[in-house]
Amino acid sequence: MLVTLSTTHVPATDLGFLLHKNPARAQQVEVSTGTAHVFYPEADERRCTVALLLEVDPIGMVRTARSGGAEGAALAQYVNDRPYAASSLLAVALGKAFSSARRGVSKERPDLVDAALPLEVHVPALSCRGGVEMAQRFFGPLGWHVEATPVPLDETLPGWGASRYVDLRLAGELRLADALNHLYVALPVLDDAKHYWVGTDEVEKLLRAGSGWLATHPDRELITRRYLGHRTALTRRAIERLAEVDDAEAEALDDATAPPVPAVGGPSTANGDDAVYRPVPLALQRHGAVLAVLRSAGAQRVIDLGCGAGALLPALLAESAFTEILGVDVSARALEVAARKLRLDRLPERQRARIRLLQSGLTYTDARLRGFDAAVLMEVVEHLDLDRLPALEHVVFAAAAPTTVVVTTPNVEYNVRYPDLPPGAFRHRDHRFEWTRQQFTDWAAAVGDRHGYAVRLLGVGDEDPDLGAPSQMAVFTRRSAEVAA
Repeated sequence: MLVTLSTTHVPATDLGFLLHKNPARAQQVEVSTGTAHVFYPEADERRCTVALLLEVDPIGMVRTARSGGAEGAALAQYVNDRPYAASSLLAVALGKAFSSARRGVSKERPDLVDAALPLEVHVPALSCRGGVEMAQRFFGPLGWHVEATPVPLDETLPGWGASRYVDLRLAGELRLADALNHLYVALPVLDDAKHYWVGTDEVEKLLRAGSGWLATHPDRELITRRYLGHRTALTRRAIERLAEVDDAEAEALDDATAPPVPAVGGPSTANGDDAVYRPVPLALQRHGAVLAVLRSAGAQRVIDLGCGAGALLPALLAESAFTEILGVDVSARALEVAARKLRLDRLPERQRARIRLLQSGLTYTDARLRGFDAAVLMEVVEHLDLDRLPALEHVVFAAAAPTTVVVTTPNVEYNVRYPDLPPGAFRHRDHRFEWTRQQFTDWAAAVGDRHGYAVRLLGVGDEDPDLGAPSQMAVFTRRSAEVAA
């Protein structure tokens, strides 16, 4: 198994400092399946290439193999492609040989650690289930130019077609640490197999190697599932971690076009006008709009569905009228962040008794969600795939059935007002869709008709006469409650 990495950065021999491997001598690294050799086929000022060659000990692999692995059958343990084709074996060797470089550490060339370098990667024999298309799907979104050539089953018998192996060449300008981590994850993912037991520690390995790129990859769920050996529980845990909403990032974009308002207590001009203006963050405007609806509805027991890291919960807790508050999210880690943000362990006893956090999915019926006066879905629905919305609708409007439901979501028509947002892009990397005002109106009306709710539609934020407001809100009120009022 062989992989080479080259650069034309000048001086190209800086590659040795970044990899912590001297080009003047070959080095060996012992791994559980054999010996990895690191050497430089070429090393001068204009071009430098490092090669990682893994010599697999097939007998040793059999002796140390756990039962039930991919090579579990008696014959397959001895007759397989593992000594020849790049797979998880090579990923482990790469991870060990270049561990410091993968972390972005270099004492000798710290200025190059975060620099994008011209890089070329060659893997002559890569086991790739899905062939050329799968290689393109993995590396293309990461900024690589991909050339993947299918390896024929038998060059003398072209009628047999291509094998599941490809000759892979990559080229691009990337940080060396990113390039190594791409390979570290890609090798087992493209092979769709691992030679060792996949345990809970593999989730952390994946999240570390995928930091900065996996969360935004269009095939992140496929990559995660394959990397974790199709183990459902581990895959779900990793996806939850990757899908956590980055509130700071979203709010920074929202605030890009926030309208200015006079700053309280700011200096004044001679005629008494305030001279200092500060924007009101859209997130705060959204919180205020939601709170106003809840107050108007007379709600006392409120549930924040998809509360994430607790953006709205402190504002709910500050309202004494809300006697019971429940924050619900599928991500345990997000709830841990919310608990820290609320300082639950330090709250006075009376305050602590008013609020609970609950881990639960919003597309599965949960009896614990019933009996509340109001439910809030603030910037939540757009994080679900469209085909999952009917399940969410059933959970909220049919099973939980609160008197009032408040839903906010971005208005995609307003996105042109954000100068840093590319045309056609969504406001957040985890959004699965963003609706126009008409699409949101149609969805809300249909949901209300199906479940007996009247619907009011409102805008949140500075309203453009042609585009509408940046956020849109639907207030659902159960019709039986309207009659009683």
